[in-house]
Amino acid sequence: MSTNDTIQGQQAADVVIVGGGVIGLLIARGLIQRGVSDVMLIERGGLGREASFAAGGILAPQAEADSADEFFQLACLSRDLYPALAGELLAETGIDIELDATGTLYLGFTATDEEEIEKRYEWQSAAGLSVDRLSPSEARRLEPGIAANLRAALLFSKDIQVDNRRLLMALIAANKKSGVRLVTDTEVVSLITDEECVTGVQTSSGGYVSTCRVVLAAGAWSSLIPTLVGQQYQTRIQVGPMRGQMLCFQTTPRLSRHVLYSPRGYLVPRLDGRVLAGSTSEQAGFVKQVTAAGVHSILSHAFELAPALCSLEILSSWSGFRPHTEDDLPLLGQGRYEGLFYATGHYRNGILLAPITAQLIAEAVLGNVSPLLSPFAPERFCLVDAH
Repeated sequence: MSTNDTIQGQQAADVVIVGGGVIGLLIARGLIQRGVSDVMLIERGGLGREASFAAGGILAPQAEADSADEFFQLACLSRDLYPALAGELLAETGIDIELDATGTLYLGFTATDEEEIEKRYEWQSAAGLSVDRLSPSEARRLEPGIAANLRAALLFSKDIQVDNRRLLMALIAANKKSGVRLVTDTEVVSLITDEECVTGVQTSSGGYVSTCRVVLAAGAWSSLIPTLVGQQYQTRIQVGPMRGQMLCFQTTPRLSRHVLYSPRGYLVPRLDGRVLAGSTSEQAGFVKQVTAAGVHSILSHAFELAPALCSLEILSSWSGFRPHTEDDLPLLGQGRYEGLFYATGHYRNGILLAPITAQLIAEAVLGNVSPLLSPFAPERFCLVDAH
């Protein structure tokens, strides 16, 4: 089945994955690798054209963490899977996902920033994590483009980055090569159950796919896909869109080698000289816009990090929808109905968490449920909205 086909009539699959972003594609690949012979992935638009395409590709759990909770542990495990994944995808597809292991500089420009830097250094160094405290002059020797009013800095050498769009290219190629049935421009309009187990999915083309295992990985659209239970439609999860805007500059020579990160914004240097600047976090529904307010916010935070950006042309801008839950944590694992698995709600960490999510969900689909899933169980919200 090509990526242009639609589902007509009744079909069947061993596993149906709803959503064709990085997470859905990685789960499909993981299932094939584990011996599932008939995997169908259904995407409402084009493969990887939503949050996965709009992301910055930062893999920086240490830079963003306030404590070593379960989410932090999961994020670090996932980050550390990337080197092997990059090598595997290169071997499978010939596509380099440009995993850049230079590291992340966490920069502070205010007294409050300094306090935060000190707290992070203390708990992370005490925990034996890789973190180095740098003086302003040491940080600026590493990256001369950093603003002169820098007050403090941390170097997270294991917090790295990947080109998320090249990652998508590689995953699409890998899935096609391995025989995953990729269906695009087709919405799953409902999940069908027999009140205890999932039995299939109904699609916008009028087609029906019979299956006893479904993975819902539809990102910000996940709550728009109801579950048919008897004669009643239910929505058991709440995942909403959180808009993020991004800007892209071109630098020659490169502005920096490290990701530059502050509590207010970040700069992601690509190997070809592009620099991504982000981001916003807005409750704007499904309105995909780049706004004047968003551009102003991103630019002000970018200039705080590296004033040289002021003289550069903005090459491009875009926005996307992060899938957000009430407690900012993902929904992972089996829910109320047997055979229905969730892999959604990753908010700002979809690219970072994709490898560990794919590993855990592929194993769970096959009956091997890891305790790592427990804190992120979908049923923690116990939501039922009938309509």
